[in-house]
Amino acid sequence: MESTMETAFDVVEFLGLTFVLIFALLVVVVLILFVIDRRQTEDAIRRNYPVIGRFRHLFSELGEFFRQYFFAMDREELPFNRAQREWVGRAGEGKSNTIAFGSTRNLNVPGTPIFANDPFPPLDDEYAKSEPLLIGPTTRTPYLAPSFFNISGMSYGALSKPAIQALSHGAAQAGVWLNTGEGGVSPFHYEGGCDLVYQIGTAKFGVRNAEGGLDDAKLREIASHDSIRMFEVKMAQGAKPGKGGILPGEKVTEEIAKIRGLQVGQDGISPNRHREIDNFDHLLDFLAHIREVTGKPVGIKTVVGAELTVREFFETIARRGVDMAPDFITIDGGEGGTGAAPMPLMDLVGMPVREALPLVADLRDEFELHDRIRLIASGKLVNPGDIAWALAAGADFVTSARGFMFALGCIQALKCNKNTCPTGITTHDPRFQKGLVVDRKAPRVARYAKALVKEVEVISHSVGVSEPRKLRRRHVRLVQPNGRSVPMNEVFPRPGAM
Repeated sequence: MESTMETAFDVVEFLGLTFVLIFALLVVVVLILFVIDRRQTEDAIRRNYPVIGRFRHLFSELGEFFRQYFFAMDREELPFNRAQREWVGRAGEGKSNTIAFGSTRNLNVPGTPIFANDPFPPLDDEYAKSEPLLIGPTTRTPYLAPSFFNISGMSYGALSKPAIQALSHGAAQAGVWLNTGEGGVSPFHYEGGCDLVYQIGTAKFGVRNAEGGLDDAKLREIASHDSIRMFEVKMAQGAKPGKGGILPGEKVTEEIAKIRGLQVGQDGISPNRHREIDNFDHLLDFLAHIREVTGKPVGIKTVVGAELTVREFFETIARRGVDMAPDFITIDGGEGGTGAAPMPLMDLVGMPVREALPLVADLRDEFELHDRIRLIASGKLVNPGDIAWALAAGADFVTSARGFMFALGCIQALKCNKNTCPTGITTHDPRFQKGLVVDRKAPRVARYAKALVKEVEVISHSVGVSEPRKLRRRHVRLVQPNGRSVPMNEVFPRPGAM
């Protein structure tokens, strides 16, 4: 009994001493931090409120987390709200996307699209799948694109190796194309065997010569791969019009450096435009040269700034002849995303896709180029309603980047510009990459694409057409500031269309 009491006393004494030591250590740490904060001159809050002032930075960092998980309602978050992300998540997992009780969407926000249901929609046996659509009919190797929904440009460098592998395999399973982004093509893009669109950015990574210009030999070698179906010349990106790509040096590994022609750890800063292209004539010449060298469809990716500029572009095409026209135009909205961009460009520059797409579609039709130039819509389009709207507005195809990032498991941590993405999608840190298992994520990519196409077909059938490419502006109503909705073909009347 006495021995037991002595043992208990020893334990209590040990715990007491441990507590005193920990407390003393904390006091020492606080005193050290107090002195450091008082003596530093960079942060006024820490200097005036030593130690306590440090919590401001901590709470600011954690605020983003708490708003996302505890305080924001389903439809409140930006750039993508919880309802949008969860739809993609359920689709990627192959779960049902039916909901109960009622919609949480605010239908009174101006610009909200509302699809006009038909009283006599097609019966189940009257539905049809969208047919493949030809791109580049005048090229030596045209592309018959199977799907109207595809994966937008995300480069290897901005995205990790397992992310690119999962996208490649998933795209092949779903029958959609994968845009390489401006970082060149990697072995991981080819791995799944999907169709690839090779994007040529202003730095021409992968097809550049020693002076930074276009290397025809490298271009020809890339085009020799059957998987490379088209080439996209990136003129501008929605998140940063007028500025080139930005790949932070900490994400430039040895492998990425080799593909891009950089030094390990060197920032990958692309020029703000193509040096060879000073006007629209130069642009058409550049596209024609690439088309001649590769024999494959060539188009551009751009952001609309003004109607007058787009009209000038189409007037140049009309003057030079239809054979000089781009095979496709990708319209990226000013609301588009990226891994890294200056806030003023992200927030303030570039016309939103909801205004730009109808404008470009109308000009294309006005110049009678509907069957010659395919329109691809991009920019924050991730859910079925977004894609159905774009097809009705005049797009032939829609591409999404962030939708497929959500399918990979993106949690919108907003750390794409750092090397600390917690899901392994935009980081080259092996510690985080191990969380992205390609065999598990590739099927999610495929299921998301297939589920979205199916849901767009459901919308199409509900408005009275047999398949999505028959959607027209008259099938969509847009909410106005007074709360009423009007048909989109009245807001954006299309030349020669009902």
